[in-house]
Amino acid sequence: MSGIKTLGEFLIERQSDYQYATGELSRIFGAIRLASRIVNREVNKAGLADIIGETGVENIQGETQQKLDVFADEKFMEALRVRGDVCGIGSEEQDDFVAFESEHSKSGKYVLLMDPLDGSSNIDVNVSIGTIFSVYRRVSQIGTPAVLGDFLQEGRKQVAAGYVIYGSSTMLVYTTGGGVNGFTYDPSIGVFYLSHPDMIIPETGNIYSINEGNYIHFPDGVKKYIKYCQEEDIETHRPYTGRYIGSLVADFHRNLIKGGIYIYPNSTKAPDGKLRLLYECNPMAFLMEQAGGIATDGKRAILDIPATDLHQRVPLFIGSKKMVEKAHEFVAEFG
Repeated sequence: MSGIKTLGEFLIERQSDYQYATGELSRIFGAIRLASRIVNREVNKAGLADIIGETGVENIQGETQQKLDVFADEKFMEALRVRGDVCGIGSEEQDDFVAFESEHSKSGKYVLLMDPLDGSSNIDVNVSIGTIFSVYRRVSQIGTPAVLGDFLQEGRKQVAAGYVIYGSSTMLVYTTGGGVNGFTYDPSIGVFYLSHPDMIIPETGNIYSINEGNYIHFPDGVKKYIKYCQEEDIETHRPYTGRYIGSLVADFHRNLIKGGIYIYPNSTKAPDGKLRLLYECNPMAFLMEQAGGIATDGKRAILDIPATDLHQRVPLFIGSKKMVEKAHEFVAEFG
């Protein structure tokens, strides 16, 4: 086992990277690690237990919640509430933020935002899904309950972000602003090991990820870019390969490793875009920029977009630098 480093060891080693923390961020990651192990266990036995399917309840997004959505939300809430290092949580599955009421939690210096189970519509068909999380320092007074302003912060103010992907293997990928590192879960002993140090996305790639079933609803610039991806050109190694899983975490993870672009644009069906700025786009943008890529809404950097609502939606263009820049050219010219 010489040379193998666990997530816990890595966090302790990199403690000095956290400008203000004195162990709190390590404990927050400990809670995320615990909850993700529990969710991983349930995901892996989803076909054997009464944990798949719909609850019959709609969340604030108007989407019918899956049983595992609710389970994951509860487990992450529980794990983080007990530790007391976050004073509140914003979840895609909750109408409003949750302010923890214990005196210990009120003294917490951080808030956490999360999509507890991204891509949950894929649960029943055994396709990769994931958890996305984002951590900010609170702006309200320590010792008081969390307030809305603690959550409505620009993405540049994130102190940590990451995701857990539950796939052929389970991985936790995160950044605290000093690069991106990936850890693979060994279920036999319940430990995450450093498997992908210093992750960097290739400057370009040959994969484009977009739901082409909505093509007719896309802006002209996006339509033109899709056609560009499909044209034959030896010099630029086109046509590119279309790969769309329908799980942001899974599509992002593949493109991060292989190089590519993921696009979820605005459309006539979703004029503001569909993905949530706080729960999905900001954390993924932080990771992407730290890995050398770009994340925008087609014009502005995602991390510079002011947050005005907990469930604010924005378009997302994210991936390899040269591919996102080329997509921008089409958006700028054709709209």
